[in-house]
Formats: sequence, structure tokens, C-alpha cells
Amino acid sequence: MGRNRDSAATPEVRHGRAARGAGGQPGPVRVLIVDDHAVVRRGIRAYLEVLDGIEVVAEAGDGQEALDRLAAMAAHREEPDVVLLDLLMPGLDGIGVISRVTQGFPGVRVVVLTSFGETERVHAALAGGAAGYLLKSAGPDEVVAAIRAAARGEVFLDPSVARRLTRELVSPRTGLGALTDRERDVLMLLAGGRSNREIAAELVISERTARTHVSNVLRKLGLSSRTQAALVAVREGLVPPQG
Repeated sequence: MGRNRDSAATPEVRHGRAARGAGGQPGPVRVLIVDDHAVVRRGIRAYLEVLDGIEVVAEAGDGQEALDRLAAMAAHREEPDVVLLDLLMPGLDGIGVISRVTQGFPGVRVVVLTSFGETERVHAALAGGAAGYLLKSAGPDEVVAAIRAAARGEVFLDPSVARRLTRELVSPRTGLGALTDRERDVLMLLAGGRSNREIAAELVISERTARTHVSNVLRKLGLSSRTQAALVAVREGLVPPQG
């Protein structure tokens, strides 16, 4: 799944570690940290900056700022080797950032660091070109391993995410069993007649994310309307019949 950047890059365009190394030795892996929580960014930066072989070159507080920083750095051929990226951010979310980085900055690898490990998010991130997917419960050593693996052109998955994907491949689920816990919550709210905005408020997520969950529920259950979804929820005993 990963691509070997060092073998594909030419001396003219290679801007990162190999270009900076003295005496033919590779330089540090250059990292851009993207997270909308300043405390999280500072914590990650503080840990990475004491390590040999890794250099934090910039931070960004949302997806658009990350793309703007990448463009400015690329103009001077100083873009990072790896972007360490949160998924849920205001404005442009992480999935949108991944696809734009992959298309616009092919020499830059993306490692996701998020609190959410639903398989739909993992699939979307990897399909967009992510080179790694970590949960924020991961230890510092795993974060470093993922960054270094990405810089080598490899893919690194959080062990819990890898297990979930493996189970899905071995025994794909159907019907209600195909829904994540969050999607089951959405289904129950649909059965209560909630709008996407009300679902978002209830689950403390963005309206866009709520809309995505609703679409996933309908797709997985083979349904075409919210009314059908409500009937399924009642039939399966997730909610009591109305009235």
C-alpha cells in the first residue's frame, strides 16, 4: 500500500531527509503537526523535539491552514516529509486534507492521529492516501514508529484498528451487525424523527459528520429513506413502537 518515496524522487525534487544529510547520510524526518487543539499540538511537539532523527518544522490549527503552510513551504522546496493529522477539525476536515495533500504534494506522507477508529473513517483515510492511522490513545513510541514508517514509504496502523479491519475481512457483517456503535446510535435517533442537525447536537458532532453517518446507515441496511430506517429500528427492537 505504501510507496517508496526515496526510490521515486529525483535529486532535483527531493527536498527532505536525503537532500539535507551531510556526507550522504539522511537528515531528520521533517514533520508538520495538524490539530485544532493547541495543547495537543504542543504536547506532541514537545515529545518529538527531544528525539533524534525527527524535526517538527511547523504546526497548523485546521485543515486549510495546513494546506496553506504546505503551499508556502513547497514554494521554497521545504515541505515536510510527514504530516501528522487529526481528522475532526473545523472547516476542512482531515479526510479532505488527505486527498488534497496526496494530489498536490505527492512527496508528502500523511499519518492520521485521531480519537475515532470507526472502520468507515479508516477506509476513507487510507483510500485518500494516508500512510498511517493511529488513535490518540497510542503511546509515544507508536507515534514515532508511524512517522518513521511513513517516511520510509510504509503504512502503519494502530494495532486496534488493524484488528478491526482484519475481523471485517475475515467475517464481513451484514444488517445491523454491519453498523458501528455510533451508527446504531444514529439509527435510534432517526427512529425518533431527529433531523441531521438534531442528531449532530445530540451526539456532539458536526452536522456534516451526522449526515455521513445517516448515509452510511442507509447504505449498509440497503434502505432508501429515513422512514425505512425508523421501521427497521422498531422491528429490530432498538426503539419501542411509536404511539
